Amino acid sequence: MPELTERFFEALISGDRPGSRAIVDEALTQRDARALISELFWPTYEMVERLYRSDQLSKLSHHLATRLLRVLVDQNASRLRAGPTRGRRVLALCGPRDSDELGAQMAVDLIEHAGFEVRFGGGGIASDEIMAHIHNERPNVLLMFASGANDLPQIRQLIDQLHEIGACPDLQIVVGAGVFNRADGLAEEIGADLWARNPLELVEVLVEEPERRFEASQRSVGRTKKRARRDAA
Repeated sequence: MPELTERFFEALISGDRPGSRAIVDEALTQRDARALISELFWPTYEMVERLYRSDQLSKLSHHLATRLLRVLVDQNASRLRAGPTRGRRVLALCGPRDSDELGAQMAVDLIEHAGFEVRFGGGGIASDEIMAHIHNERPNVLLMFASGANDLPQIRQLIDQLHEIGACPDLQIVVGAGVFNRADGLAEEIGADLWARNPLELVEVLVEEPERRFEASQRSVGRTKKRARRDAA
């Protein structure tokens, strides 16, 4: 829906609430709530974030867009119905910005729709609290989606700690979007088991590869790629 996405983008950045709702209603005559996320909400969200990062969108326009889109994503969540349970529990986290939580929420809505049980903690959670939750609740998946560059030191430390102490050896560590879309090979380098560029791809990898786990060799491959990128720069 390229034409609809363009209209939706313009309505969001201008803060046009009635116009944005009307476009969503129009989209729902052609697509269901799941497709609305992957074909309208997410592409528009990525456009807003890309233009804001490149200083082509003002802070006011960015805030108008992300706040309004968050309301529409919330409303769309009520249209989704969880599928048959897969018996897998996910602890989902993200970056600390409001827009990070918006991106992660779209992912959370889709994976819950796919039959996963999800706990969404958002951003800004200390590592010791995350570790305590993992130890006590034993989720099957730790998902860190829509994280920013400033989150990387904590993410690296958390993954290293989980690998080194062997805490919850069956835990699958999954990352996606945000900084991981902007740095090729980063997910491998830090030791993630799975990674995805967008919410729909995330659902696919979680469903199709529940047994995939990090191997030490992946990190050396990731570091080789990192050195190659640095040498080429």
